[in-house]
Amino acid sequence: MQLSHINFNHLYYFWQVCREGSVVGAANTLCLAPQTVTGQIKALEERLRGKLFKRRGRGLEPTELGQLVFRYADRMFILSQEMLDIVNYRKEASLLFDVGVADALSKRLVSQVLETAVVAEERLHLRCFESTHEMLLEQLSQHKLDMILSDCSIDSTQQEGLFSVKLGECGVSFWCQQPLPEAAFPACLTQRRLLIPGRRTLLGRKLLNWFASQSLAVDILGEFDDAALMKAFGVTHQAIFVTPSLYASDTYASEGVVEIGRLDDVMEEYHVIFAERMIQHPAVQRICQADFSALFVAG
Repeated sequence: MQLSHINFNHLYYFWQVCREGSVVGAANTLCLAPQTVTGQIKALEERLRGKLFKRRGRGLEPTELGQLVFRYADRMFILSQEMLDIVNYRKEASLLFDVGVADALSKRLVSQVLETAVVAEERLHLRCFESTHEMLLEQLSQHKLDMILSDCSIDSTQQEGLFSVKLGECGVSFWCQQPLPEAAFPACLTQRRLLIPGRRTLLGRKLLNWFASQSLAVDILGEFDDAALMKAFGVTHQAIFVTPSLYASDTYASEGVVEIGRLDDVMEEYHVIFAERMIQHPAVQRICQADFSALFVAG
């Protein structure tokens, strides 16, 4: 049996179905009708003279033949994406740099980190995308991003081909609009409703654990994955909200908001995560090699 003229579009659709676990999921990713994807898979099965999938519940899983084909297809398409990444570095005479930013992070601090990537002698085309840590990590593994800035690290032994570098960490502060609670910190946290980072974030989970360790019966008004939205909501409502202590120099005087306490044992962390293929990218190198210690000193 000769397979020298295999249709690579069919193989690509098959690869996407394996990754998504269903025809519908792959069709959404490919922006195609499910019937189109099903037809392409059948054509590939005819070409390979064997079934590639079997039903499992509501989803699909590859047969033994499908697993074999997927292993080769996975290597092929990942390698082709790496080639495109390298070519696109110089897209339109600029160095293309796609960065994902975890929405829980301080945008002000992220901006200062990204400034390190920009140098006058190099034309950099920076594109930033905001989402959750989990979604960004998935996009990074799919070669849709060059780097991630997140509050979580990754285990390189568990995430093959991915690396993380810790840039720094800082304590957090609690802010409130006047008039202030009567009790001293941290008891005052029980006298107003709280706005905190979402419990899906590392900082959100740390704060919930800290409240429990202090036996504080706090009343949480809202959880915000977006730090900027939490601050905007906090300065206009009678609620206590959380920001990095780096904002201590900003008193929000015009809104009558002041810092009522800070924690140095609950830290917001900043990590850069990138794929192995990006090690030689000059912008990634500049960020990983930079000394951000002064940036993470609270005022």
